[in-house]
Amino acid sequence: MKISFIVPLFNCLELTQAMTASLRDSLPQELDYEIILVDDGSTDGTRAWLSTLQPPFRIILNERNLGYGAANNRGVAEARGDLLALLNNDLILRGGWIEPMLAAHRSLGARAGLVGNVQVAAATGQVDHAGITINHKGKPAHDQRRPWAVRRLFAPVREAAAVTGACLLVSAALWRRLGGFDPVYINGCEDIDLCLKAREAGFLNAVALRSVVLHHVSASQGRKLRDEENTRHLVLRWRAALAHLGQRDWTRNAFETTLPDPRDFADPRLAWHMAFYLLHLRSDPPPNALPGMQASIGVELERWQELLGPPL
Repeated sequence: MKISFIVPLFNCLELTQAMTASLRDSLPQELDYEIILVDDGSTDGTRAWLSTLQPPFRIILNERNLGYGAANNRGVAEARGDLLALLNNDLILRGGWIEPMLAAHRSLGARAGLVGNVQVAAATGQVDHAGITINHKGKPAHDQRRPWAVRRLFAPVREAAAVTGACLLVSAALWRRLGGFDPVYINGCEDIDLCLKAREAGFLNAVALRSVVLHHVSASQGRKLRDEENTRHLVLRWRAALAHLGQRDWTRNAFETTLPDPRDFADPRLAWHMAFYLLHLRSDPPPNALPGMQASIGVELERWQELLGPPL
C-alpha cells in the first residue's frame, strides 16, 4: 500500500528541514510513499527552500494562510496513497516509528479508525501524548501517562477516544468518507472532531504504544489563539458523546474530592461503585457520573457565554 505523508508548513524553516530529513532517514527502504508539503503562506525562506526539493517530495503552495485544517485538506486532495500519515513539521522521527502504526492499523482491520502514537516533548523528555481523553469538564485532554513496558510488549495497541493530528495514520477512504477536517475549526480541535466522527460511524481510534516520536510541542505561531472558540464549538457539536466519554475522569475527580472526608459519601454503595469503576473492576459508570458530566459541561457553556458571547 502506498502512503502519502501530509505535512502542513507555516514558517519554522529549521524545524521543517530537520523534520523532513528525519522522516526520510526513518522510513523503511521498501516503503512505497510520497511526501506532500503544503506551505500555508510562509515568509521566512521556506518557499525558496521548497523550490530545491525533488521527488518523493511534492509541493503545494497556498496563496495565503488558510490554517492547519485547510492545509491538510488540500494536501489530502492531491494525495495518491491508500493510507494517509498526517505529520506536524516540528516532529523528530527516528527509525521504527512508522512500523508499529502500520501494524496497529492492520490489527484493527475493517474497524480501523485514526491511529496515533506516543509523543515525547523534545524539550523535557516527558510524554506529551499517548492518546486523548475527555476530562471531567467535557473537554479533550492529552493522556500524558507513560505506557508501561509490559503493556507495550503484550498489548501494544490501546483504544482511545481520539488522537492528535500531529502524527496520525488513517486510510484515505475513511478520511474521504468522513469529509476530512471541518473548516469551522481554526488551528484546533479539527482532529478531535474527526476522531469523534469515526467513533460515531463505528470505527476504533487507537494509539500504537510502540511508536514513539519527539515533538516540539506547539511550535507554530498562533497555535493557541482560538482554543476557547474551537473547544466550545466541539462541545456544542458533541455534547452527548463527550458527556459519556468523560465519565471516568468525572468519577475520579469526584472520588478524590470526597475521599479526604469519607462521611461526604452519602451512600457507601455508591462509593464502592466509584472505586471499583476507577479500578476497572466494574465496566458500568456509577449512576451519578453522567448527570455530573452533563452539569459540568453546562458550567463550561455558561463560562463560554460570558467570555465569548452567544455562539455563531
